[in-house]
Amino acid sequence: MNTGNDRDDIIRKTALEVLTLSRGILTVRLRFMDTALNRLEPVPSDDVTLATDGTRLLYGPEHILRLYKDGRERPARDYLHVILHCIYSHMFTGDIADRKFWDLACDIAVESTINDLGARAADASRKELQRTETEWLRSETKLLTAEKLYHYFRESGITDSEAERLRQMFKADDHSGWYGPERKNGDFETRTEEEKNSPGDEDIEAVPEVPAEDPDHEKSIRQHRPLEEAGKEWKKIAEKIQDDLETFSREQGDASGALIRNLREVTRERYDYASFLKKFAVYGETLTVNDEEFDYIYYTYGLKLYGNMPLVEPLEYKEVRRIKEFVIAVDTSASTSGELVQRFLQKTYNMLKTTESYFTRVNIHIIQCDAAIQEHVKISSEEELDSYIGTMSIKGLGGTDFRPVFSLVDRLAEEGELTDLKGLVYFTDGRGVFPARKPDYETAFVFLDNEYNDPEVPPWAIRIVLQNEDV
Repeated sequence: MNTGNDRDDIIRKTALEVLTLSRGILTVRLRFMDTALNRLEPVPSDDVTLATDGTRLLYGPEHILRLYKDGRERPARDYLHVILHCIYSHMFTGDIADRKFWDLACDIAVESTINDLGARAADASRKELQRTETEWLRSETKLLTAEKLYHYFRESGITDSEAERLRQMFKADDHSGWYGPERKNGDFETRTEEEKNSPGDEDIEAVPEVPAEDPDHEKSIRQHRPLEEAGKEWKKIAEKIQDDLETFSREQGDASGALIRNLREVTRERYDYASFLKKFAVYGETLTVNDEEFDYIYYTYGLKLYGNMPLVEPLEYKEVRRIKEFVIAVDTSASTSGELVQRFLQKTYNMLKTTESYFTRVNIHIIQCDAAIQEHVKISSEEELDSYIGTMSIKGLGGTDFRPVFSLVDRLAEEGELTDLKGLVYFTDGRGVFPARKPDYETAFVFLDNEYNDPEVPPWAIRIVLQNEDV
């Protein structure tokens, strides 16, 4: 009579039933997340408490039952915690400089979302314990996304003891499987002795490890997909949820606000600012050898046959794409600081100085504007731009109206001052009045990430968000 195996089967079966019930309750309450909630394959594992690799939900049967004993809503809350990590692509970000802070930031981001959603099925007792911390962090970072929290923790000088205190308050799962090299045969690293002996283990007898010859377990490992592939699937799921929230947002009200803000961080398109500037390039001649049209065979043969007389002279010019003419507008309203404006101009200037994107003679117009034009400067050379950057001062600090800039640019084009304008870059916080019609040139509104509150831009405009480290 093998009572040990029978008890093991009962524990596994009961734990799976608890997870299935939790998933069902969450699906009914959060209908717009049904695809995400049913995406992961449940796989029992005594090596983890609760974890995911983006494809499977690995769970310790004992751990799930301890959660249920602690409170019936605990398994549902922790299940949602793991799912939100996947929706927010927290394990698909690539190399992370400081995993400790990234893990903490991700946990806080998903827990604050759960609290804001207000789902009774996930209303665990720790919600109240977290409230003071999330209010404090929101005052520091404005938006509780993992990216913002991560940068805040790295720059604020938070102590290890304080980080550990927060980790204990917000942690619900194991993140070791997020970082590829730490896996073993497709599974997660085993728990430490401290984790295995955590409070509550004595309530249930130890369950034997999954036998290596277990066919279902081996099949699950063989079918494990790389993080990159899983990341693409979750990106699509996140986009679908964002679309569905447009329908359910009225019903959810403010409760879905944190979820929407995090989804925008996940789904919004990123731009490389240097690459974007190339869109403003125009063709022009430069005095350099055209390698594409130069025949080295005839050239060297002539030198060999006649001494110093080549048969074919190289062309001394070629047509290349270089930035020659465009407009930079900066919002100098009270909501945009002068330091940020100067940093943005310096960043743009440094990119323009590269030999592959900058003409010796240029026609750059820099316009400062709040509710009206405050300054208009024409730059014709690198020396003039260098002088302007070194002596500029921010003018204005009033309200925000984008229309005067576009009116000025249209007038400059009519007067022949701008003859080959490819586009306009407008650095702003986005809170202003946009033109009613699309201009004849491409327009981009550039936002700095820490000031980014998802302002609406016209459909004809390009929205670019620069990270803090990009400026």
